[in-house]
Amino acid sequence: MAVKRGKRYKQAVQSIDRSKYYAVEEAAELVKKNATAKFDETVDLALKLGVDPRQADQMVRGTVTLPHGAGKSVKLLVFAKGEKAREAEEAGADIVGSDELIEKVQSGWMDFDVAVATPDMMSAVGKLGRILGPKGLMPSPKSGTVTFDLAQAVKEIKAGKIEFRVDKNANIHVAVGKTSFDSKQIAENALAVIESIMKAKPAASKGTYLRRICISSTMGPGIKLDHALLATQLGRK
Repeated sequence: MAVKRGKRYKQAVQSIDRSKYYAVEEAAELVKKNATAKFDETVDLALKLGVDPRQADQMVRGTVTLPHGAGKSVKLLVFAKGEKAREAEEAGADIVGSDELIEKVQSGWMDFDVAVATPDMMSAVGKLGRILGPKGLMPSPKSGTVTFDLAQAVKEIKAGKIEFRVDKNANIHVAVGKTSFDSKQIAENALAVIESIMKAKPAASKGTYLRRICISSTMGPGIKLDHALLATQLGRK
């Protein structure tokens, strides 16, 4: 079934050369130019990787702090108790608790964007794996969300630290800002994400790693990015 596109989308497509691969700065300008919705659209980066996510040694996962933040407030939950709970609250965590909070999540409450836990809480938090795991919210040492340094973790997440993870189809989707950002901020956020994903390349990955990269706004068309130019900008082959 053909997807019906609105007038604004069709006009935006006409401003883009679909056969061209754009520099990230030029693409960011086009994203802003074509963002005509009546709300502040999210700018998304989509990457197709040359990995097989079914193989444990080809998983791609990591974190990156966006230089200009993500453009939205993050509701942060921390599983901690005692002195560490007080530390999290003082650092600016939105929701802090231990066993009672675990029970609340088990009952179906999910009003938060990121979850952090202290290592001593993980034996109890582990029972939430089936609930938080599929939503990408399960605390993990690899993403820096299982730590005793709660003050630092809260500070980084509130400042724009995000997690990326390849899906079963070898794709990664990451929000890199809002269309209210200027084009330079969008471009610098996108470059930070791409560089982090390049650094996370598994040793077992063979052939072309970054196969396709597109940037778009919520309501706008995808704009393909120039791989060769990106490699030069990031100082990589």
